[in-house]
Amino acid sequence: MPADEYVREWFEKGSHDFTTARLGLKARAPSDTIAVLLQQATEKYLKGYLIAKGWRLKKTHDLRELLDRAVEFNPTFGKYAELARRLTALYVEHRYPSGPPSAELEGEIGSLAEQSQELIELIQTETR
Repeated sequence: MPADEYVREWFEKGSHDFTTARLGLKARAPSDTIAVLLQQATEKYLKGYLIAKGWRLKKTHDLRELLDRAVEFNPTFGKYAELARRLTALYVEHRYPSGPPSAELEGEIGSLAEQSQELIELIQTETR
């Protein structure tokens, strides 16, 4: 499979996760599920970006690790370090049963979605 088609597939899967997260926000779906979808969308876009840059796919769900690699190609990615840290922590915490989401998460999920969208748009711009 040509590399650009492989990258497109990563972005398409990430788009599916992000679209579902946005629909969940509108429908007031559980914030822990939205957080997992945001992490997955961001992970897939970062992996697609890195693959486009020649990176060999590595099994990881740690957005901080992926973002650190992306910073090597464009330092602008560094401004999303806190987003990467937070989404990775939420993914680990909420991927499997861990109790109800906190009130803090309820209050921040919209902001996390906005930041994820900004990062995704940066990736899309960088790979055109």
